[in-house]
Amino acid sequence: MTAKKAVLQLSVHDERIRKKAFVTVSRSQGVTSITMDDKTGKMTVVGEVDTPVLVMKLRKLCNAEIVSVEVVKPPEKKPEPAKPAPAKPDTAKPAEIVAFPVTHMNYPYQYHSSFANSHYQPYGNSRVVVEEPNTCVLM
Repeated sequence: MTAKKAVLQLSVHDERIRKKAFVTVSRSQGVTSITMDDKTGKMTVVGEVDTPVLVMKLRKLCNAEIVSVEVVKPPEKKPEPAKPAPAKPDTAKPAEIVAFPVTHMNYPYQYHSSFANSHYQPYGNSRVVVEEPNTCVLM
């Protein structure tokens, strides 16, 4: 869907209805901007919106009609000129990439065998069995 500029004619005679119309339009998905001229009663909505659905929602509040719908062209991006890279001295070392190792602390809800020998157990009432012949078993 492309961005559209929809101009709607609303018959708004009260500030309360005007605010409700703004809230109704702003809650619609895809709305980029909303402007309203109080003297003429025209509301301009820009974005990827379905204009007939928007008018049906506004007709619950006040009399609403579609004046015009235009396709908005995206602004043309000017290509930036390439910046020359600063000269690097020959004695400089290349940048080092630091990678963080994946440990059991990256996944806090996954059981890891290092919990079996730790002082603080992950669970309250648990039984720890270590497979060494000279240790005691807690029950």
